[in-house]
Amino acid sequence: MRRFLPVSLRGQLLLLILLTLALAQGLAAWLFADERELAVRAALGQEAASRAANVARLIVEAPEELRDSILRAANSPLVRFTLDREPAVDHFNHDGGGIIADQIADQVGTTPPPEVRVELHQTSEAMPPMAGMPSDMARRHMAMMDMQISSVEMTIAVAMGDNSWLNVTTRFHHPPYQVGWTALATFGVTSFLIAITLWFALGQLTGPLRELARSAEQFGRGEDVPDIAPSGPEELRSLTRAFNQMQTRIRRFVDDRTKLLAALSHDLRSPLTALRVRAELVDEEETRERIIATTEEMQEMVESTLAFARGVTDTEPVETVDLNAFLSDLVSELQETTTAIELKTSPEAVSARLRPTSMRRALRNVIENAVRYGQHAEIRLETREGNAVVVVEDQGPGIPAEELDRVFDPFVRLEQSRSRETGGTGLGLSTARTITQSHGGDISLENRAGGGLSACVTLPAT
Repeated sequence: MRRFLPVSLRGQLLLLILLTLALAQGLAAWLFADERELAVRAALGQEAASRAANVARLIVEAPEELRDSILRAANSPLVRFTLDREPAVDHFNHDGGGIIADQIADQVGTTPPPEVRVELHQTSEAMPPMAGMPSDMARRHMAMMDMQISSVEMTIAVAMGDNSWLNVTTRFHHPPYQVGWTALATFGVTSFLIAITLWFALGQLTGPLRELARSAEQFGRGEDVPDIAPSGPEELRSLTRAFNQMQTRIRRFVDDRTKLLAALSHDLRSPLTALRVRAELVDEEETRERIIATTEEMQEMVESTLAFARGVTDTEPVETVDLNAFLSDLVSELQETTTAIELKTSPEAVSARLRPTSMRRALRNVIENAVRYGQHAEIRLETREGNAVVVVEDQGPGIPAEELDRVFDPFVRLEQSRSRETGGTGLGLSTARTITQSHGGDISLENRAGGGLSACVTLPAT
């Protein structure tokens, strides 16, 4: 059921409003149908009362030998007239019958007004055809009775002044419900006009939201996103202005701290150079070599920190890159110095928006780590849930589970030899993750079941 519902905010709001309109129209139709039934019944009751008064006046004014003819002429499938010695209603007027009784007494026009009794009640029994009714009329009468489930029966007794009573029995049936095609057409036209109006009106609401989502996604990938021009309702304008301010503050925060890091690393180069010159003046050879080795290690850490800072503040423009071709070029370049690298490209075209030089540096760090510690790197490109994933697997000893995330911290080295040739400075993976996250992606590590380590570089695919 959920897959048939609209997924956009505009579609959901439009559907909700149209369903509410349909519900309101249906409720109104049901209420007016009940009012219509009451109005029809009231009209039928007034008509039957007037008819009974007219027949009573005719009987009073006509000769006695014409009474039977008048009664036969007045009878119908729904109204029956008889002259009896006893009234059909043996008690005073039933609830709601007083007004009808007064109306009949006034219309008869005799002085004094005749006594009139009226009884009203619900019934579900069909009134049988009258004696002497033609067969075709009787059949129509019974068919009409069978069509109804319940009705209101009214019995009237009018005193004729000669110790006889005019008894009238009639029945008001539920009027059949009729589909109001005009109402349906009106509802259709109204729904269409409302839908068109809301579609464009909601576009003014959802358009800025889509623009805001697009800018947030680009900013998350590290792209240089210009400020969004506020538009739409005041709430959306406030949200847009808040997003612009947040973007400016985050960018300024990162830039300030990166510049501070770069400045500190740059300023350390001069004292380290002076320290190395002074170390050459130490007479004891062992002490001199240790001081020089420590100084060179510190110098390399400073250079790595400067390179890290430059990578974070890289202003290279973002491009849409074919990752199959991008990885092929990178692996070809690395294979010039080692043959321990294999690449398996994706059978389908995979592209992503990235800064090529910066991402090349991040992937090179991951691949070189795999070759350094695992002696062999197997690289393949995959797509997972709309993302491009570069998987780098090696055959090394792996990493303890509790260290899988800590190795991304700056200057963390699991290799304890302290040799710059085998352990590096501990900034390779940290730099790779920082660059990848600036593209809206991430890097994760996990130990392979058959031994070795698997690094997954995930990037948003386009």
